[in-house]
Amino acid sequence: MYLSTAINVVLLCSVVLAVIYRGFTSLSWEMISSVPKGGYYLGKEGGVLNAIIGSLYLSAGATIISMLMALPLVLYLNLYLKHDSKFAASVRLSLDLLWGVPSIVYGAFGFTLMMLIGLKTSLLAGMLTLSIMILPIIARAMDEIMRTVPAGLVEASYALGATRWETAFKVVVKQTLPAITTAMLLGFGRAIGDAASVIFTSGYTDRIPTSIMKPAASLPLSIFFQLGAPIPEVQNRAYAAAVILTVIILIISIISRLLYRKYAKNQII
Repeated sequence: MYLSTAINVVLLCSVVLAVIYRGFTSLSWEMISSVPKGGYYLGKEGGVLNAIIGSLYLSAGATIISMLMALPLVLYLNLYLKHDSKFAASVRLSLDLLWGVPSIVYGAFGFTLMMLIGLKTSLLAGMLTLSIMILPIIARAMDEIMRTVPAGLVEASYALGATRWETAFKVVVKQTLPAITTAMLLGFGRAIGDAASVIFTSGYTDRIPTSIMKPAASLPLSIFFQLGAPIPEVQNRAYAAAVILTVIILIISIISRLLYRKYAKNQII
């Protein structure tokens, strides 16, 4: 266990230090607070504000859409079906299989769906594709914790005259709220760092999207495009964008821990 922990810590520190070493010198307030200007990808002025805002829009929208699908699904599996139900087992197996599908496959599926319904590359298309990708992550994370809620607690709620709907939201959701919050932020962090699923769906633009039907940039794609440039200064800006993305994910992790501690006091289990 000590060896495993040491390896993980060394790998994490190596990745973070390598990114900071290459990108910190190119990181500036102008880069964070401005959009790309003419010749930005040739080493001229501008920043990645469009990609920062676009990533937050895409991830927040995808997380909300996934939660609207995942929470009712998980409550149905745990309150309306028996624990040994074959249908529930098949649903969980399907979610596990979806979890292992590469993100580029989701991108190709989202692009195919866009072609069928006539949807252009846009913020909405990126949100929908990301929501499908993180759905199994959020759903399985919530499902595992809801399965640990004591059966006696649920039966006591029924004995007091509560309906399944009231038991679901006033007992089960309240007991598992820390895990639900963590699952949401886990999905958010996975969505904000993905590039393959949005490269065909959300498109890319140097502007901040003003509508869900407009294309949207993202930090992973911004890093990808800048690393492909032959100019060293632009490549260093890609590492600076990676520093920004790392800081955002770090903030998400800290918020997750704080919310977990805040809502854990409501737990009986």
